Amino acid sequence: MLRENVRGGEAVPKSNNDDEDGDGERRRLLSTIEGIPAAGYYTSQPMLPYLEHLGAHPNYQSLPYGISNMAPTTIPVGISSSHMLTKSYSVSADGSLSYLTALQLGRHELYEMVPFTAVFGMQQKERNITRAYANYAADMDTIEVDTLVFSQTQQHLSMAELDARKIHSSLLLLEELELDAVVITTPLMIALFMAGMAQFLVGYNTSVMNSPSSVVFQGHTTFQWSLAVAVFAVGGPFGAVTAGNIIDSRGRRSGMAVVIYMFLFGGLIQTLAKNMMYIIVARFIIGFASGFSSVLVPVYLGELAPPTLRGTLGTLTQFSLVTGIFVSDLLAFPFANEKSWRILFSVTVVICIIQILCLPFLIESPRWLLGRDRKSRTARHIIKKLRGLRYDHEVEIEVNHFVCASHAQSCDNNDDHTSSGIALVVMLMDRQIRRLLICSLVLQMAQQLSGINAVFYYSTMFFEGVIDSPLLGTTIVGGVNVAATYFALRLMENANRRTLILWSAGGMFISSVSLVLCLLGYFNKLATLFFVLSYVTFFEIGLGPIPWLIVAEMFEAKYVATAMSVSCQLNWACNFVVGIVFPYLQEYLGAFSFVPFAVVLLMTFIFAVTVLPETKGTTPEELRDEIVRSLSTMLVLSNDNTASSSVGNPIDVEWRRAMSDLRRLEEEDMKRGTYNYGFQPIEQNPVAAESDWRARVAGEPST
Repeated sequence: MLRENVRGGEAVPKSNNDDEDGDGERRRLLSTIEGIPAAGYYTSQPMLPYLEHLGAHPNYQSLPYGISNMAPTTIPVGISSSHMLTKSYSVSADGSLSYLTALQLGRHELYEMVPFTAVFGMQQKERNITRAYANYAADMDTIEVDTLVFSQTQQHLSMAELDARKIHSSLLLLEELELDAVVITTPLMIALFMAGMAQFLVGYNTSVMNSPSSVVFQGHTTFQWSLAVAVFAVGGPFGAVTAGNIIDSRGRRSGMAVVIYMFLFGGLIQTLAKNMMYIIVARFIIGFASGFSSVLVPVYLGELAPPTLRGTLGTLTQFSLVTGIFVSDLLAFPFANEKSWRILFSVTVVICIIQILCLPFLIESPRWLLGRDRKSRTARHIIKKLRGLRYDHEVEIEVNHFVCASHAQSCDNNDDHTSSGIALVVMLMDRQIRRLLICSLVLQMAQQLSGINAVFYYSTMFFEGVIDSPLLGTTIVGGVNVAATYFALRLMENANRRTLILWSAGGMFISSVSLVLCLLGYFNKLATLFFVLSYVTFFEIGLGPIPWLIVAEMFEAKYVATAMSVSCQLNWACNFVVGIVFPYLQEYLGAFSFVPFAVVLLMTFIFAVTVLPETKGTTPEELRDEIVRSLSTMLVLSNDNTASSSVGNPIDVEWRRAMSDLRRLEEEDMKRGTYNYGFQPIEQNPVAAESDWRARVAGEPST
């Protein structure tokens, strides 16, 4: 392996107690560099150390600034602080050079490898990438420390010392990289609250029509009520399609305002409805807002949150949705009657009013602003508040992360925006990606055609005549749904995705068949409730979250947004089919109404066994290789003061040397008393200056 000169490697004078073997020197070096991860240099060689060595010295003074734990908290006496900072140059997307520490490079990789989408259950992928980078950085750090020790003592570290150093460095870097996952600023909390409330309304309005079916405008026909329920899923695809255009052209914050006012408008019509036609129109508008929200919320939170927090925020919004379903069931106890059913519908209006009051404090997505103008001062101001940064250079580094990640996740080499149409064409042209897209769409169809929304839309109607209290049964189903969502989150961290799909489809199939047997009278009423609960539980551990999570895991980051958009539209279309068809299935098939769902689940099980790939995540070794390939493509220059630095950027190196020489000459003139303070003309020798410049660029000594 190639090795670069190690900075700070001047020999430290031995004390009288250190004799020929150099053990005292070696011990002093090891104690000095303890807790200081070294650094190397990026080059075109993929495995070259990239953590710049920070040197070692027994006497230290305070470091004025730096990254906690990833830069030395002290610097040697007599050595300039500019020589001790991590000075790896990385080329930004706009061609300019910027400094990146090992920690910043790790965050840079996370930005590029984690899609700008907040998806339920994506925490495992984030942790895998973080650990892979930390291990890689620790390996490079260990190599540099060993190089430093060998250069001064002619002895390599022992295996025990190498292992201890690697573990120590890996834990330090891992702690810093995961800090973003526990630090939430006020602007991010407000955005999370607004997005969470939007998803709460999606869940609430999914189930709010379940309980009051017999008390809202009594005398309505089956077709009128099923249309009022199912038209919610008709508005969904329209909202999903419209969302992409609006949030790209008007911004994410404007998109959130559209969601809030559409929910408010639909909620008011539904609350003040005079007949079923008003209810149907209101449900379409609310469905439109729900579809809009299902596209906007993952993108908006994904672009605001740091990479290590996106999975967590996606999980919180999913819990908001299932909590909305549960709350609508709870509120049905006091309000699902002839006098108070309008209060159930007014909850949407109340929540929208709260959101409108918070709207002035909602921030725009910095990624969207930078996509329109990379020099946007508004974007930089938002990033400073969003990340809790103090200094402008920290803001610029974060801007660089956003810009580079947006470029890496684009399909048409356009940093500003990648149209879904272009991305979809690229996906369809690639045979392997096309196969993954088909798998994703099949799972979306299976999710809805499994009949889960028949339970959430019509469970009260289904339980009538089956159990004594249909409303109680519906509420228990909603509560189990919330608990199963949490259980699924814990399960997804350890289980394979395909395995979960198999268990989910198989368990739901058995539950469906058992429900048919219960309705035929082979089991008692309590067994009917039990199998409905098992049906919902098996859904939540597999077919509920996996079709969405699998999109983020199967596709490269640049394809995730498009795959999500197509999947969302198909999901809403199948949702409508179930909503409009199930009342007729129950009317004409009776006890066999769940047989079509059982057939779909059996086909899903066969598909998962024969076609579906495993997507839990790449192995640590594969992630490490991907990180190495990514980092090896970056052009980075050493900050060494030797002539070898000129291979990277002669102009930059020459400028720094010229300024250093100018300072030195001025100091010498001041000491001699000949410094020109501006009272005498400066003598110029253009020919000599030009020749010195050309000689320095060529690496030759100046005359």
